[in-house]
Amino acid sequence: MAPRGRVQLRRFQDRLSRQVRFFKRRTGLFKKAFELSLLCDAEVVLLVFSPAGKLYEYSSSASFILALDCARQMKRS
Repeated sequence: MAPRGRVQLRRFQDRLSRQVRFFKRRTGLFKKAFELSLLCDAEVVLLVFSPAGKLYEYSSSASFILALDCARQMKRS
């Protein structure tokens, strides 16, 4: 099995391809945040803004609802 090399990161030019990759990577990121909170007993807050400005959020604890509300208000400003 060949070792993995460094992947060169670059922006996808095709809009549809970029949207699909955003969705897949966002889903993976939320899964990792959940795993981190579960396996390491960590409190995790994750905020992701889409290119269209839509807010996606994850919180491992109800105590972070205040932080999420604050982020929503910041986005509106």
